[in-house]
Amino acid sequence: MTTLISGSLLTIFNLSRTTPNKNFVGIGGRAGFNVRPTVQIEGEMVYDFGRNFTSTFSNGITTQFVTSHSHVLHGLFGPKLMTGSGAFRGFGTLKVGFVSFSTNRENVLNGFTGALGAVTSGDTRSAIYPGVGVEGFLGPFGLRLDLGDEIYFDDGARHNLKVMLGPTFRF
Repeated sequence: MTTLISGSLLTIFNLSRTTPNKNFVGIGGRAGFNVRPTVQIEGEMVYDFGRNFTSTFSNGITTQFVTSHSHVLHGLFGPKLMTGSGAFRGFGTLKVGFVSFSTNRENVLNGFTGALGAVTSGDTRSAIYPGVGVEGFLGPFGLRLDLGDEIYFDDGARHNLKVMLGPTFRF
């Protein structure tokens, strides 16, 4: 029997390339299906809300501060290996996909559609996500916590801590 697992999630993505490191907070969704009792194939997409970055430019005579609004869109797909099929279980995952960065001055909805457009025309990088987590179920409802390193490739590997928490529903 194939079981569909679906859930929304809240994420914290620590972008290590900025100084100091910036935490992006976002929401997303995940869907998966069982291929074996302890193996699932999952796909997820997360949109991180805009963060303001202020950069200082100086030519020796004048100094200018520039603020930009950055958004991140993550899309990952891969297997999840679980410890069992009971009410509580641990798991490990290794997903591949992309991380897309976009910058604009628009509101959340326009920022989201701008991030989608940036996947084909913006600053999009391939990514891998090794992670571990735990999940617990009470009937068809559950709660899941993931912790991992979302690595994207831009002149070398860029390691970024990612934490995801959210409800899970079994169908």
